[in-house]
Amino acid sequence: MKDTLRELIHGALAELRAQEILPPGETPAFVVERTRNREHGDFASNVALTLAKLAGRKPREIAEALVGVIKDPRVARLEIAGPGFINFHLSPAAVHSEILRILDEGEGYGRNQSGAGRKLQIEFVSANPTGPLHVGHGRGAAVGDSLARVMAANGWAVAREFYYNDAGAQIENLALSVQSRCKGIEPEHADWPADGYRGDYIKDVATDYLAGKTVHADGQDVTAAADAANLDAIRRFAVAWLRREQDLDLRAFGVDFDVYFLESSLYTEGRVESTVRELVAAGHTYEKDGALWLKTTDFGDDKDRVMRKSEGGYTYFVPDVAYHEGKWQRGFERVINEQGADHHSTVNRVRAGLQALDVGIPQGWPEYVLHQMVTVMRGNEEVKLSKRAGSYVTLRDLIDEVGRDATRYFLVARKTDSQLVFDIDLARAQTNDNPVYYIQYAHARVCSVHRQLAERGITADGAAGRAALDQLDSEHERALMSELSRYPEVVEAAAANLDPQLVAQYLRELAAAFHGYYNAHQFIVDDAVMRNARITLADAARIVLASGLDLLGVSAPQSM
Repeated sequence: MKDTLRELIHGALAELRAQEILPPGETPAFVVERTRNREHGDFASNVALTLAKLAGRKPREIAEALVGVIKDPRVARLEIAGPGFINFHLSPAAVHSEILRILDEGEGYGRNQSGAGRKLQIEFVSANPTGPLHVGHGRGAAVGDSLARVMAANGWAVAREFYYNDAGAQIENLALSVQSRCKGIEPEHADWPADGYRGDYIKDVATDYLAGKTVHADGQDVTAAADAANLDAIRRFAVAWLRREQDLDLRAFGVDFDVYFLESSLYTEGRVESTVRELVAAGHTYEKDGALWLKTTDFGDDKDRVMRKSEGGYTYFVPDVAYHEGKWQRGFERVINEQGADHHSTVNRVRAGLQALDVGIPQGWPEYVLHQMVTVMRGNEEVKLSKRAGSYVTLRDLIDEVGRDATRYFLVARKTDSQLVFDIDLARAQTNDNPVYYIQYAHARVCSVHRQLAERGITADGAAGRAALDQLDSEHERALMSELSRYPEVVEAAAANLDPQLVAQYLRELAAAFHGYYNAHQFIVDDAVMRNARITLADAARIVLASGLDLLGVSAPQSM
């Protein structure tokens, strides 16, 4: 409806310019937004205020002129408020037309094509294959996958990618840890590696390695050599074993990826060396103290950064630059990286390195969504340890405790830049205090109405219900219809702000509107006209609830 009102305003402005009431020229940016208080109308616009200086008139005079020429059956009444805001009161027919649109478009309602099929890659989770996924990875998975769903709902061609850091010191520590377990060395022993991993999963890897087992990860089979002295074979098997475990956790979480990219391939395929040569050729590097430096200060960084250390080897951001250059070469117009807040320091360095390549990569590419830490609580006490992981709460722990739906919803239900407290007791509760239960229950209630109709031998007449929407004029019905019509705006805003929690917040508000309606009115009444109208409105609510839950990767149960 916002787009419709904007079109009406532009048409009115054109008419006022034709009458020479307003001067010719471009229209300054203005907003059409929902009012906070429905007594002030459904929508309000500041267009008169933005035009005042250009037109040399008081905003209220411009507003009066606009109100005089805006004539449309979808607008029941116009009011001028304050210094010149225009309040729009929609007609019942306009509100009902949106309910009909929901019923006609079904699961397509709320979607748009603003992305126009352009290529977008979202990289998320990207955990080191050194242990089970922790709850922070879980938040990244929930946010990243929900964001991918939201962006696809806005017409982007989305590719999901997982970047495996399978090279570097942490992989060496993993191999040494598994080797120690293979030799019967316990984590408490003096010979245990100083930076070794201590979780019980290391013992599981060692047991399978010594048993000569085969694991399947990313389309390849890796068979254990069963030789405790062969550190290279242990390394290959341990990485594959943990990649498979992480894949199983993600599958249990309802998260799939289109591409799994190995950091090690950047070295084996010579991409890191190639990128370094490109940076040197572009003239943005220099030698100092035996090291190779990149002039990142030319691109907004606070100081230049070492690329190749004096003792040899590249610093960690160099392969990141090579990796992202590859993303650009793969044709992604947009790239969004969903990562933990501890990656904040790499943002400017990676962007500076990409700018220094001089290959046309735009400033601010890639985009970043950084999430804050998660604290897990049970019974007012923080849960810190998992026996299997050794030092942190795993994603699998949460899924086993509260289920996939609650885990996904809770991990996405706050803005990513806010720390999140995951209350296990609340997530398990089957009460209205549990937001995911509250939302799913609203969907299940609509389904239960249809079951009750069938039990009574009554058939809901959808066509009659559509024709009788004008019978729905109670406060609860108007509030629910208004809330339903907001959904396309929420989907658009969630994409514009890269913020899927807007969908989670909206679903709570929609569920509240529906429960208020359900509790105040009977649906299965003797009056067939009213019965069909109310069930039709409930069906529209069910469609939007299911659609919004799907954007979060949460199921819409038919019974609870």
